[in-house]
Amino acid sequence: MTESPSTTLKLSGFHAVIEPDRWVPGAFTLVVDGTPQSHVNLDDPTQLFFEYIQRIGHVIDQLRMPGEPITAVHLGAGAFTLPRYVEATRPGSRQQVIEIESDLVDLVRAHLPLPRNASLRVRHGDAREVMEKLPSGLRGEVDLLVVDVFSGARTPAHVTSVEFYREAVSLLKPDGVIAINVADGPGLAFARGQAATLLAVTDDVAALAETQILKGRRFGNIVLVGSPSPLPLEWMPRLLAGGPHPSKVVAGAELRNWIAGAQIVTDATAVRSPPPAKSIFQVGNRD
Repeated sequence: MTESPSTTLKLSGFHAVIEPDRWVPGAFTLVVDGTPQSHVNLDDPTQLFFEYIQRIGHVIDQLRMPGEPITAVHLGAGAFTLPRYVEATRPGSRQQVIEIESDLVDLVRAHLPLPRNASLRVRHGDAREVMEKLPSGLRGEVDLLVVDVFSGARTPAHVTSVEFYREAVSLLKPDGVIAINVADGPGLAFARGQAATLLAVTDDVAALAETQILKGRRFGNIVLVGSPSPLPLEWMPRLLAGGPHPSKVVAGAELRNWIAGAQIVTDATAVRSPPPAKSIFQVGNRD
């Protein structure tokens, strides 16, 4: 049996491995520190496996006209699932990917090759630091900004504050969209704080997730979507219809009620996202 490609990441010390999907030929899962972080189908990059990634995919589908190229910035590379999706569904898009773990990028590029013709630039370094130094020509010109930054199974504190989001949103076009992957558990204190913080620097925010997760009954991923302009209301039924089911979109007055009492997060008060129980989606530690 062939051993799966793997490496120990120099910066974090985490073990990263690319495992073949047992059920889907041509598909692979990137596992970091025992946590599945990305799923890629090389034969069909439009196939999105993880639920939260599917929801971000639906948001991408609503941007501009179908198939129209966009300008996208991705904070966190993983296995480049969403950059591959953007290139497959919107050929000719200009994309920037920021990733702190250079070893991870090398592992993925060696064993899960990127599309040859994609206009995709990888920048190495801390997501916030590199984002703040992006070319001035990108500021105010980005259609899509994806924030999916994790160290192992947790989001670092410094990419959760109002100062961070203010800088991130400054990259967007007036009707551009920021999509953030937020992981949280019962009570949703972290997720509600993130929604309140994003709403402090954008005109409109919506939350997308499975119904039980949004009710704070179990740990899971919530996608926060924000824009400097009001989010188009016609998006909401389409985002719901796209699944996975059961799902819910919380927006408008309902969103404000959902975050009621949550404090805006600052650099001084920011904390990492809560750790999930290992039984939720971790696949076991490796030596």
